[in-house]
Amino acid sequence: MEKLAIDGGKPVRDRPFPPVKKVGDEELEELRKVIDSGNLFRGARVREFEEKFAQLYGVKRAVSSTSGTAAIHVAMAMLNLNPGDEVITGPITDIGTVIPILAQNAIPVFADIQPDTFNLDPDDVERKITPKTKAIIAIHLFGNPSDMDGLLRVARRHGIALVEDSAQAHLASYKGKLTGTIGDIGCFSFQQSKHMITGDGGMTITDNDEYGDRGAIFVDKGWERWVSGPRHYAMFGMNYRMTELQAAVGIAQLRKVKWVTETRNRLGDMLSEMISDVGGVKPQRVLDGCRCVYWYYGMVVDEDAPFTASQFAKALSAEGIPAGAHYIGKPIFLCHEAVRNKKIYGDSDCPFNCRYTSAKVEYTEGLCPVAESVLDRLITISVNEFMNEEDIADIARAIRKVSEGLSTKSRA
Repeated sequence: MEKLAIDGGKPVRDRPFPPVKKVGDEELEELRKVIDSGNLFRGARVREFEEKFAQLYGVKRAVSSTSGTAAIHVAMAMLNLNPGDEVITGPITDIGTVIPILAQNAIPVFADIQPDTFNLDPDDVERKITPKTKAIIAIHLFGNPSDMDGLLRVARRHGIALVEDSAQAHLASYKGKLTGTIGDIGCFSFQQSKHMITGDGGMTITDNDEYGDRGAIFVDKGWERWVSGPRHYAMFGMNYRMTELQAAVGIAQLRKVKWVTETRNRLGDMLSEMISDVGGVKPQRVLDGCRCVYWYYGMVVDEDAPFTASQFAKALSAEGIPAGAHYIGKPIFLCHEAVRNKKIYGDSDCPFNCRYTSAKVEYTEGLCPVAESVLDRLITISVNEFMNEEDIADIARAIRKVSEGLSTKSRA
Protein backbone atom coordinates (compact mmCIF):
# COMPACT_ATOMS: atom_id res chain seq x y z
CA MET A 1 0.00 0.00 0.00
CA GLU A 2 1.44 3.36 -1.07
CA LYS A 3 1.78 5.90 1.71
CA LEU A 4 -0.48 8.90 1.15
CA ALA A 5 1.26 12.16 0.31
CA ILE A 6 -0.70 13.85 3.06
CA ASP A 7 1.09 11.47 5.45
CA GLY A 8 4.52 12.11 3.95
CA GLY A 9 4.45 9.71 1.02
CA LYS A 10 5.47 10.46 -2.56
CA PRO A 11 2.68 12.25 -4.44
CA VAL A 12 1.26 10.68 -7.59
CA ARG A 13 2.04 13.85 -9.53
CA ASP A 14 4.89 16.25 -8.84
CA ARG A 15 4.51 18.49 -11.88
CA PRO A 16 1.79 21.02 -12.73
CA PHE A 17 -0.95 20.33 -15.22
CA PRO A 18 -0.76 22.10 -18.60
CA PRO A 19 -1.63 25.81 -18.48
CA VAL A 20 -5.11 26.80 -19.64
CA LYS A 21 -4.76 29.51 -22.30
CA LYS A 22 -8.05 29.98 -24.09
CA VAL A 23 -7.28 33.03 -26.21
CA GLY A 24 -4.49 33.93 -28.64
CA ASP A 25 -3.76 35.04 -32.18
CA GLU A 26 -7.22 34.22 -33.59
CA GLU A 27 -8.91 36.47 -31.05
CA LEU A 28 -6.31 39.21 -31.59
CA GLU A 29 -6.98 39.17 -35.32
CA GLU A 30 -10.74 39.54 -34.80
CA LEU A 31 -10.17 42.32 -32.27
CA ARG A 32 -7.85 44.11 -34.69
CA LYS A 33 -10.66 44.20 -37.26
CA VAL A 34 -12.93 45.89 -34.73
CA ILE A 35 -10.28 48.45 -33.76
CA ASP A 36 -9.60 49.19 -37.43
CA SER A 37 -13.32 49.77 -38.00
CA GLY A 38 -13.36 52.52 -35.38
CA ASN A 39 -16.64 51.25 -33.88
CA LEU A 40 -16.75 49.45 -30.54
CA PHE A 41 -20.51 49.85 -30.03
CA ARG A 42 -22.87 47.02 -30.94
CA GLY A 43 -22.96 46.61 -34.69
CA ALA A 44 -21.95 44.22 -37.48
CA ARG A 45 -19.74 41.95 -35.36
CA VAL A 46 -22.44 41.47 -32.72
CA ARG A 47 -24.94 40.58 -35.43
CA GLU A 48 -22.44 38.17 -36.96
CA PHE A 49 -21.81 36.52 -33.60
CA GLU A 50 -25.54 36.12 -32.95
CA GLU A 51 -26.13 34.66 -36.41
CA LYS A 52 -23.24 32.20 -36.17
CA PHE A 53 -24.24 31.12 -32.66
CA ALA A 54 -27.81 30.51 -33.87
CA GLN A 55 -26.45 28.47 -36.79
CA LEU A 56 -24.28 26.37 -34.48
CA TYR A 57 -27.33 25.45 -32.41
CA GLY A 58 -29.76 25.21 -35.30
CA VAL A 59 -32.21 27.76 -33.92
CA LYS A 60 -33.98 30.79 -35.38
CA ARG A 61 -32.99 33.46 -32.87
CA ALA A 62 -30.00 34.31 -30.70
CA VAL A 63 -29.88 37.41 -28.49
CA SER A 64 -26.49 38.45 -27.10
CA SER A 65 -26.04 40.14 -23.74
CA THR A 66 -23.44 41.11 -21.17
CA SER A 67 -23.34 37.99 -18.98
CA GLY A 68 -24.86 34.59 -18.33
CA THR A 69 -26.99 36.22 -15.64
CA ALA A 70 -28.22 38.75 -18.20
CA ALA A 71 -28.96 35.88 -20.62
CA ILE A 72 -31.31 34.32 -18.06
CA HIS A 73 -32.86 37.74 -17.37
CA VAL A 74 -33.50 38.02 -21.11
CA ALA A 75 -35.28 34.66 -20.93
CA MET A 76 -37.48 35.88 -18.08
CA ALA A 77 -38.32 39.01 -20.09
CA MET A 78 -39.14 36.88 -23.13
CA LEU A 79 -41.73 35.07 -20.98
CA ASN A 80 -43.24 38.41 -19.86
CA LEU A 81 -43.64 37.30 -16.25
CA ASN A 82 -46.08 39.04 -13.94
CA PRO A 83 -45.23 40.05 -10.37
CA GLY A 84 -45.80 37.10 -8.07
CA ASP A 85 -45.37 34.47 -10.78
CA GLU A 86 -43.33 31.49 -9.67
CA VAL A 87 -40.30 29.99 -11.41
CA ILE A 88 -39.00 26.60 -10.31
CA THR A 89 -35.27 25.95 -10.48
CA GLY A 90 -32.51 23.91 -8.87
CA PRO A 91 -30.69 24.57 -5.58
CA ILE A 92 -27.15 23.83 -6.81
CA THR A 93 -26.26 26.73 -9.06
CA ASP A 94 -24.74 30.18 -9.16
CA ILE A 95 -26.89 33.03 -7.85
CA GLY A 96 -26.97 34.25 -11.46
CA THR A 97 -29.77 31.75 -12.08
CA VAL A 98 -31.86 33.29 -9.31
CA ILE A 99 -31.23 37.04 -9.69
CA PRO A 100 -33.22 37.34 -12.96
CA ILE A 101 -36.31 35.75 -11.39
CA LEU A 102 -36.32 38.27 -8.55
CA ALA A 103 -35.46 41.12 -10.92
CA GLN A 104 -38.80 40.49 -12.63
CA ASN A 105 -40.55 40.53 -9.22
CA ALA A 106 -41.23 36.82 -9.54
CA ILE A 107 -40.72 34.16 -6.88
CA PRO A 108 -37.92 31.57 -7.10
CA VAL A 109 -39.11 28.13 -5.99
CA PHE A 110 -36.51 25.42 -5.43
CA ALA A 111 -37.10 21.78 -6.29
CA ASP A 112 -34.76 19.05 -5.16
CA ILE A 113 -32.30 17.14 -7.33
CA GLN A 114 -31.63 13.57 -8.38
CA PRO A 115 -28.90 12.19 -6.09
CA ASP A 116 -26.82 10.76 -8.93
CA THR A 117 -27.08 13.33 -11.77
CA PHE A 118 -27.13 16.36 -9.39
CA ASN A 119 -29.83 17.89 -11.66
CA LEU A 120 -33.50 18.69 -11.12
CA ASP A 121 -35.77 15.82 -10.12
CA PRO A 122 -38.85 16.05 -12.39
CA ASP A 123 -41.03 14.42 -9.73
CA ASP A 124 -40.15 17.06 -7.13
CA VAL A 125 -40.57 19.80 -9.75
CA GLU A 126 -44.12 18.59 -10.29
CA ARG A 127 -44.78 18.59 -6.54
CA LYS A 128 -43.73 22.26 -6.38
CA ILE A 129 -46.06 23.45 -9.17
CA THR A 130 -48.93 25.79 -8.22
CA PRO A 131 -51.37 27.85 -10.30
CA LYS A 132 -48.77 30.66 -10.18
CA THR A 133 -45.97 28.59 -11.72
CA LYS A 134 -44.99 29.99 -15.11
CA ALA A 135 -41.60 28.44 -15.86
CA ILE A 136 -38.97 25.86 -14.96
CA ILE A 137 -35.26 26.63 -15.26
CA ALA A 138 -33.30 23.41 -15.73
CA ILE A 139 -29.61 23.64 -14.82
CA HIS A 140 -27.23 21.34 -16.66
CA LEU A 141 -24.80 21.22 -13.76
CA PHE A 142 -21.11 20.78 -14.63
CA GLY A 143 -22.08 20.29 -18.29
CA ASN A 144 -24.21 17.23 -17.54
CA PRO A 145 -27.62 17.25 -19.27
CA SER A 146 -30.71 17.20 -17.06
CA ASP A 147 -33.54 14.68 -17.45
CA MET A 148 -35.14 16.68 -20.24
CA ASP A 149 -37.79 14.07 -21.14
CA GLY A 150 -39.08 14.15 -17.58
CA LEU A 151 -38.95 17.95 -17.32
CA LEU A 152 -40.61 18.40 -20.72
CA ARG A 153 -43.46 16.10 -19.70
CA VAL A 154 -44.04 18.14 -16.55
CA ALA A 155 -43.81 21.47 -18.39
CA ARG A 156 -46.16 20.46 -21.20
CA ARG A 157 -48.66 18.81 -18.84
CA HIS A 158 -48.98 22.06 -16.91
CA GLY A 159 -48.63 24.47 -19.83
CA ILE A 160 -45.52 26.22 -18.51
CA ALA A 161 -42.27 27.22 -20.19
CA LEU A 162 -39.05 25.25 -19.88
CA VAL A 163 -35.84 27.31 -19.84
CA GLU A 164 -32.38 25.71 -19.96
CA ASP A 165 -29.48 27.19 -18.03
CA SER A 166 -26.65 25.91 -20.22
CA ALA A 167 -24.00 28.23 -18.79
CA GLN A 168 -21.82 25.19 -18.00
CA ALA A 169 -23.04 23.04 -20.88
CA HIS A 170 -21.91 24.38 -24.25
CA LEU A 171 -22.54 21.72 -26.92
CA ALA A 172 -23.61 19.11 -24.39
CA SER A 173 -26.34 16.89 -25.81
CA TYR A 174 -29.38 14.96 -24.67
CA LYS A 175 -30.37 12.03 -26.89
CA GLY A 176 -28.90 13.70 -29.95
CA LYS A 177 -30.24 17.20 -29.22
CA LEU A 178 -28.02 20.04 -28.04
CA THR A 179 -28.76 21.39 -24.59
CA GLY A 180 -30.31 24.82 -24.89
CA THR A 181 -32.45 23.74 -27.85
CA ILE A 182 -34.73 21.21 -26.13
CA GLY A 183 -36.85 23.53 -24.01
CA ASP A 184 -38.44 26.81 -25.07
CA ILE A 185 -35.40 29.00 -24.36
CA GLY A 186 -31.69 28.28 -23.83
CA CYS A 187 -29.23 30.48 -21.93
CA PHE A 188 -25.43 30.50 -22.19
CA SER A 189 -22.53 32.20 -20.44
CA PHE A 190 -19.20 33.31 -21.93
CA GLN A 191 -17.61 34.13 -18.57
CA GLN A 192 -13.87 33.43 -18.32
CA SER A 193 -14.24 29.90 -16.89
CA LYS A 194 -16.71 28.59 -19.48
CA HIS A 195 -16.13 26.38 -22.54
CA MET A 196 -16.05 29.46 -24.77
CA ILE A 197 -15.29 32.90 -23.41
CA THR A 198 -15.52 36.61 -24.10
CA GLY A 199 -14.35 37.63 -20.63
CA ASP A 200 -18.00 37.96 -19.75
CA GLY A 201 -21.09 37.81 -21.90
CA GLY A 202 -24.20 35.77 -22.59
CA MET A 203 -26.52 34.45 -25.27
CA THR A 204 -30.21 33.52 -25.19
CA ILE A 205 -31.59 31.30 -27.95
CA THR A 206 -35.08 30.31 -29.04
CA ASP A 207 -37.15 29.13 -31.98
CA ASN A 208 -40.07 31.29 -30.85
CA ASP A 209 -40.13 34.54 -32.87
CA GLU A 210 -42.24 36.38 -30.27
CA TYR A 211 -39.69 35.51 -27.60
CA GLY A 212 -36.87 36.50 -29.93
CA ASP A 213 -38.44 39.90 -30.65
CA ARG A 214 -39.01 40.64 -26.97
CA GLY A 215 -35.47 39.60 -26.05
CA ALA A 216 -33.90 41.70 -28.79
CA ILE A 217 -35.45 44.93 -27.57
CA PHE A 218 -35.20 44.04 -23.86
CA VAL A 219 -31.38 44.11 -24.06
CA ASP A 220 -31.55 47.58 -25.66
CA LYS A 221 -33.64 49.29 -22.95
CA GLY A 222 -36.88 48.29 -24.67
CA TRP A 223 -36.12 50.63 -27.55
CA GLU A 224 -37.56 49.95 -30.98
CA ARG A 225 -34.87 51.86 -32.83
CA TRP A 226 -36.44 51.35 -36.24
CA VAL A 227 -39.59 53.34 -35.38
CA SER A 228 -39.46 56.84 -36.89
CA GLY A 229 -40.41 60.00 -35.03
CA PRO A 230 -40.05 60.33 -31.25
CA ARG A 231 -38.17 57.52 -29.56
CA HIS A 232 -40.40 54.51 -28.95
CA TYR A 233 -39.70 52.26 -25.96
CA ALA A 234 -42.07 49.33 -26.39
CA MET A 235 -41.35 47.63 -23.06
CA PHE A 236 -39.34 47.95 -19.89
CA GLY A 237 -35.82 46.81 -20.65
CA MET A 238 -32.22 46.83 -19.51
CA ASN A 239 -28.97 47.94 -21.10
CA TYR A 240 -27.46 44.51 -21.70
CA ARG A 241 -25.86 45.34 -25.05
CA MET A 242 -22.81 43.27 -25.98
CA THR A 243 -19.93 45.27 -27.47
CA GLU A 244 -18.17 44.65 -30.76
CA LEU A 245 -15.04 43.69 -28.80
CA GLN A 246 -16.81 40.90 -26.93
CA ALA A 247 -18.46 39.68 -30.13
CA ALA A 248 -15.12 39.62 -31.97
CA VAL A 249 -13.64 37.33 -29.33
CA GLY A 250 -16.81 35.24 -29.42
CA ILE A 251 -16.54 34.77 -33.19
CA ALA A 252 -13.02 33.39 -32.80
CA GLN A 253 -14.12 31.21 -29.89
CA LEU A 254 -16.91 29.67 -31.97
CA ARG A 255 -14.23 28.10 -34.14
CA LYS A 256 -12.76 26.35 -31.07
CA VAL A 257 -15.75 25.31 -28.98
CA LYS A 258 -16.34 21.98 -30.73
CA TRP A 259 -12.75 20.93 -30.05
CA VAL A 260 -13.01 22.15 -26.44
CA THR A 261 -16.18 20.23 -25.68
CA GLU A 262 -15.27 17.09 -27.61
CA THR A 263 -11.94 16.90 -25.77
CA ARG A 264 -13.51 17.44 -22.36
CA ASN A 265 -16.17 14.83 -23.10
CA ARG A 266 -13.56 12.26 -24.14
CA LEU A 267 -11.29 12.89 -21.15
CA GLY A 268 -14.11 13.03 -18.61
CA ASP A 269 -15.65 9.80 -19.86
CA MET A 270 -12.20 8.22 -19.79
CA LEU A 271 -11.74 9.20 -16.14
CA SER A 272 -15.14 7.75 -15.21
CA GLU A 273 -14.21 4.46 -16.83
CA MET A 274 -10.84 4.35 -15.07
CA ILE A 275 -12.34 4.84 -11.60
CA SER A 276 -15.55 2.85 -12.08
CA ASP A 277 -14.40 0.20 -9.57
CA VAL A 278 -12.91 2.56 -6.97
CA GLY A 279 -14.58 2.19 -3.60
CA GLY A 280 -16.16 4.99 -1.61
CA VAL A 281 -16.77 7.48 -4.43
CA LYS A 282 -19.11 7.66 -7.43
CA PRO A 283 -18.86 9.98 -10.46
CA GLN A 284 -21.78 12.21 -11.39
CA ARG A 285 -24.11 10.00 -13.43
CA VAL A 286 -24.53 10.85 -17.11
CA LEU A 287 -27.92 9.70 -18.40
CA ASP A 288 -28.03 7.18 -21.24
CA GLY A 289 -27.77 8.83 -24.64
CA CYS A 290 -26.30 12.02 -23.19
CA ARG A 291 -23.00 13.79 -23.74
CA CYS A 292 -21.46 15.58 -20.77
CA VAL A 293 -18.89 18.31 -21.44
CA TYR A 294 -17.38 18.35 -17.93
CA TRP A 295 -17.19 21.99 -16.95
CA TYR A 296 -16.17 20.36 -13.70
CA TYR A 297 -15.70 16.66 -13.05
CA GLY A 298 -18.00 15.93 -10.12
CA MET A 299 -18.22 12.91 -7.85
CA VAL A 300 -19.71 12.15 -4.46
CA VAL A 301 -18.38 10.27 -1.49
CA ASP A 302 -20.65 7.35 -0.59
CA GLU A 303 -22.83 7.96 2.43
CA ASP A 304 -21.21 5.05 4.27
CA ALA A 305 -17.65 5.80 3.13
CA PRO A 306 -14.97 5.85 5.86
CA PHE A 307 -13.91 9.36 4.84
CA THR A 308 -15.51 12.73 4.14
CA ALA A 309 -15.44 14.85 0.99
CA SER A 310 -13.20 17.36 2.74
CA GLN A 311 -10.74 14.65 3.77
CA PHE A 312 -10.74 13.16 0.28
CA ALA A 313 -10.23 16.51 -1.49
CA LYS A 314 -7.41 17.46 0.88
CA ALA A 315 -5.64 14.13 0.36
CA LEU A 316 -6.16 14.27 -3.42
CA SER A 317 -4.71 17.79 -3.57
CA ALA A 318 -1.66 16.55 -1.67
CA GLU A 319 -1.20 13.96 -4.43
CA GLY A 320 -0.80 16.82 -6.92
CA ILE A 321 -4.42 16.74 -8.14
CA PRO A 322 -6.16 20.03 -7.22
CA ALA A 323 -9.62 19.20 -5.89
CA GLY A 324 -12.40 21.01 -4.10
CA ALA A 325 -15.06 19.86 -1.66
CA HIS A 326 -18.73 20.88 -1.41
CA TYR A 327 -18.78 23.22 -4.47
CA ILE A 328 -21.05 26.10 -3.32
CA GLY A 329 -21.30 24.60 0.18
CA LYS A 330 -25.04 24.89 0.72
CA PRO A 331 -28.12 25.20 -1.49
CA ILE A 332 -27.95 28.58 -3.17
CA PHE A 333 -30.90 30.01 -1.24
CA LEU A 334 -28.94 29.51 1.98
CA CYS A 335 -25.81 31.12 0.52
CA HIS A 336 -27.40 34.46 -0.35
CA GLU A 337 -28.37 36.59 2.65
CA ALA A 338 -30.92 38.76 0.85
CA VAL A 339 -32.68 35.75 -0.66
CA ARG A 340 -32.63 33.76 2.56
CA ASN A 341 -34.08 36.69 4.49
CA LYS A 342 -36.41 37.75 1.64
CA LYS A 343 -35.07 41.32 1.71
CA ILE A 344 -34.49 42.08 -1.97
CA TYR A 345 -35.75 45.65 -2.30
CA GLY A 346 -34.85 47.99 0.56
CA ASP A 347 -36.50 47.07 3.84
CA SER A 348 -39.59 45.62 2.17
CA ASP A 349 -40.50 41.96 1.73
CA CYS A 350 -41.33 42.50 -1.93
CA PRO A 351 -42.05 40.48 -4.03
CA PHE A 352 -42.74 37.87 -1.35
CA ASN A 353 -45.58 39.74 0.34
CA CYS A 354 -47.02 41.78 -2.53
CA ARG A 355 -50.70 41.51 -3.40
CA TYR A 356 -49.92 39.48 -6.50
CA THR A 357 -48.08 36.79 -4.57
CA SER A 358 -49.79 33.69 -3.27
CA ALA A 359 -46.75 31.58 -2.30
CA LYS A 360 -45.55 31.70 1.29
CA VAL A 361 -42.06 30.46 0.64
CA GLU A 362 -39.41 29.90 3.27
CA TYR A 363 -35.79 29.34 2.30
CA THR A 364 -34.61 27.10 5.10
CA GLU A 365 -32.45 24.07 5.73
CA GLY A 366 -34.28 20.89 4.85
CA LEU A 367 -36.10 22.41 1.86
CA CYS A 368 -33.96 20.35 -0.55
CA PRO A 369 -32.52 17.50 1.53
CA VAL A 370 -31.03 15.58 -1.39
CA ALA A 371 -29.13 18.66 -2.56
CA GLU A 372 -27.84 19.23 0.99
CA SER A 373 -26.61 15.63 1.15
CA VAL A 374 -24.95 15.82 -2.28
CA LEU A 375 -23.19 19.09 -1.44
CA ASP A 376 -21.96 17.66 1.83
CA ARG A 377 -20.35 14.76 -0.09
CA LEU A 378 -19.39 16.50 -3.34
CA ILE A 379 -15.86 16.62 -4.76
CA THR A 380 -14.91 18.65 -7.85
CA ILE A 381 -11.88 18.22 -10.10
CA SER A 382 -10.86 20.21 -13.16
CA VAL A 383 -10.78 18.32 -16.46
CA ASN A 384 -9.95 20.60 -19.37
CA GLU A 385 -9.11 20.53 -23.05
CA PHE A 386 -5.38 21.09 -22.52
CA MET A 387 -4.95 17.82 -20.63
CA ASN A 388 -3.99 14.53 -22.24
CA GLU A 389 -4.52 10.86 -21.48
CA GLU A 390 -1.46 10.72 -19.24
CA ASP A 391 -2.89 13.55 -17.14
CA ILE A 392 -6.19 11.69 -16.79
CA ALA A 393 -4.35 8.50 -15.84
CA ASP A 394 -2.57 10.41 -13.06
CA ILE A 395 -5.90 11.75 -11.75
CA ALA A 396 -7.40 8.25 -11.79
CA ARG A 397 -4.38 6.74 -10.03
CA ALA A 398 -4.53 9.43 -7.35
CA ILE A 399 -8.26 8.90 -6.77
CA ARG A 400 -7.67 5.15 -6.37
CA LYS A 401 -4.69 5.70 -4.07
CA VAL A 402 -6.58 8.15 -1.85
CA SER A 403 -9.64 5.93 -1.61
CA GLU A 404 -7.58 2.91 -0.61
CA GLY A 405 -5.31 4.90 1.70
CA LEU A 406 -8.07 6.67 3.60
CA SER A 407 -10.04 3.44 3.91
CA THR A 408 -6.98 1.66 5.34
CA LYS A 409 -6.37 4.50 7.82
CA SER A 410 -9.98 4.30 9.03
CA ARG A 411 -9.51 0.61 9.90
CA ALA A 412 -6.25 1.15 11.73
